[in-house]
Amino acid sequence: MKEKITEQSIRLFEKKGFSETSIQDIVDSLGVTKGTFYYYFSSKEELLMDIHLGYIDELLVQQERIFKDESKTCKDKLFEIVFKLLSDIRIQGSAAKIFFRELKNLNEEHSATINTKRDQFRLNIEELIKNGMENGEFRPDLNSSIITFGILGITNWSYQWFNPNGICSDREVAEIFVEMILKGIQDN
Repeated sequence: MKEKITEQSIRLFEKKGFSETSIQDIVDSLGVTKGTFYYYFSSKEELLMDIHLGYIDELLVQQERIFKDESKTCKDKLFEIVFKLLSDIRIQGSAAKIFFRELKNLNEEHSATINTKRDQFRLNIEELIKNGMENGEFRPDLNSSIITFGILGITNWSYQWFNPNGICSDREVAEIFVEMILKGIQDN
């Protein structure tokens, strides 16, 4: 039931927004009582935190798996990260929207926890860029921090416009993004 509450809440938060969705809206849409909700969550904000943690923790696990693969080059790993972020739109598009749009509704302590995890994800990509600069895959004169923010800006905003059922697949968009990124940072 906890998963059903979470999934339905994500749909409602996406449609109405976190602030405009009440606990009553959530339980009415599932045909359960508020007691059922409070059995799993102490508040709507705790539910939002659970959604945020589920999203970022899974990204960090997938990122670690990609980065630990020693058979891949830095370019390959960069592609895999971009592709992961785009393919998640098909799988977790609504959760991604909630993650980026509703962070402001977490309390200070919860925001700090999520921001620490987001920073780790970003710093891991920055380290990948630095490694690529050091091994000659990327130009040595780059500002790895700004490049990383650019990559995340491109990919993280995609949930706003990318249609996984549109004319380009998530893989095709990832290839376009990475080609665009690499043409600017690849050392020839």
